[in-house]
Amino acid sequence: MTQLAQFKEHFILFAEAGFIAINQADEDAAIKLFKAAEMLDPKNDLPQIGMGYLHLCKLELKQAAKTFEEILATNPQNDMARALLGLSLSLNPKDVDRGEKVLQESKDSRDPMVKDLAQNALEFVEKFVKKPGLPTGSHKPK
Repeated sequence: MTQLAQFKEHFILFAEAGFIAINQADEDAAIKLFKAAEMLDPKNDLPQIGMGYLHLCKLELKQAAKTFEEILATNPQNDMARALLGLSLSLNPKDVDRGEKVLQESKDSRDPMVKDLAQNALEFVEKFVKKPGLPTGSHKPK
């Protein structure tokens, strides 16, 4: 048994800990945990989704979208990557329409959590991203 093989069953622990590290704003730990998970199961998309999520949380929207697009290029059925791609695109003013289209597609997922994510993201985009004038301060009260 190789050294890595004895830890293969811990893959999900490393991946989940990576997401927790992101939520704790510990980027360094998150990257290390996702790399460890990737070493244990190189074919699993979860560590790469985690890295895309890290970029999304840092509002590195282009890098996040690129990461999710790479996942979808090899695994077009990955609903989580598709929903997160839609969110990444819809937060970028130049890609809002494309992002909304991807989020609409994600609402057809069999996974109820992905459906909820897509629906909530669409509501957020409608309420906060597409609202005229707020970012530039040109919105005039009535």
